Amino acid sequence: MTAIPPVPGRSTLREHVVDRLRAAILGGALEPGAQLVETHLAEQLRVSRGPLREAIRQLTEEGLLVNIPYGGTFVMELSAADVEEIYSLRTVLESFAFRLAWDRRDAAFARELDARHRALLDVLAAGGGPAAIEAELRLHCLVYEASGHRLLLDTWRSLSGRLHLYFAVHQRAHGRRGPRPDAHERYVALAKGDDLAAMLAEIEDHMQRGLGTVREFLTRRSPTPGA
Repeated sequence: MTAIPPVPGRSTLREHVVDRLRAAILGGALEPGAQLVETHLAEQLRVSRGPLREAIRQLTEEGLLVNIPYGGTFVMELSAADVEEIYSLRTVLESFAFRLAWDRRDAAFARELDARHRALLDVLAAGGGPAAIEAELRLHCLVYEASGHRLLLDTWRSLSGRLHLYFAVHQRAHGRRGPRPDAHERYVALAKGDDLAAMLAEIEDHMQRGLGTVREFLTRRSPTPGA
């Protein structure tokens, strides 16, 4: 098993283990489809089986891991069809969020949007990777927070694990550790503007950028039937 690097900054042992496993999954140290062996992980992470199992349970709930009865726990794999479903749903959800939030936006919304965009750019300048995924998702999450629709926000959060996996695959497919630095400039500008139709068109376009490359990457990785 590839070594799992440390992740600083967490206060509890469970959070620390969750962060290390999440970073290993998103960074590729734990590859899609890999089986988690608790004894090996506990030894590598130098933790007891209790906090490790708690961390595995949380990551399973997030959608990064999948438990197969009598088979074990595995890193979730995404197919090209999974990606299509994720992004068709995400386009609908984000468009709905902007429709709800449009008249609720204020100066505080614009400041927070700029702050989250700067945070993403700072992470990219520092090397990107899993931290860039977190920063990009946090940027997109703002409109859901501003929508005033709790169920919509909960639905977005329920997609978090699969979105993390998608962005990890996106990085590998494109051979870079995050989006291009200019990838969100138009999105942010329109989100602060006064043209809702242009914003909705940008969401549609934004969701499709790079999707073809990811689709082809996943298709190449899929085993040929009967092989």
